[in-house]
Amino acid sequence: MFKDSKAFSGFSVNDQAAAKKFYSGTLGLEVEENPMGLVLKITGGKGVFVYPKDDHAPATFTILNFPVEDIDKAVDELAAKDVKFEHYEGMTDEKGIARGITAKRGPDIAWFKDPAGNILAVLQES
Repeated sequence: MFKDSKAFSGFSVNDQAAAKKFYSGTLGLEVEENPMGLVLKITGGKGVFVYPKDDHAPATFTILNFPVEDIDKAVDELAAKDVKFEHYEGMTDEKGIARGITAKRGPDIAWFKDPAGNILAVLQES
C-alpha cells in the first residue's frame, strides 16, 4: 500500500524563527519556509517537516541523525558555534562522544539539542 509513497518525517518546535536560524545558520542546512512551517532539505530524502506547536514538548529520543565522516571534526565545529553536547555518565567522553564501535554499542555518536529541546545526533559513518 505504501511501498511507493514519498513518505517524510516531521517534528514540532516552539519557536519557528529560532528553529530556522539554528537549522540554517548553525547546522548549515537548506531550509525552506512555507505557510505551515519549515522543510529541512536533506540529501537523499524528500525533506523533514518542522512545524510550530504552541504546547510543544521536546522529544525524549533522537529525532534526527546526521552521519559524518569525522565525528571529532563535526563535534568541534558545532561546539565552536556554541552547540552544547549531551553528556551521559559512563557513556560519553569529555567532548560528549560515545565511542567504541562494536556490534553491541553501534557507531561513535554525539547528541545535542535544537533550540526547542529536541534531541539530534552526529554519528561516525562506518
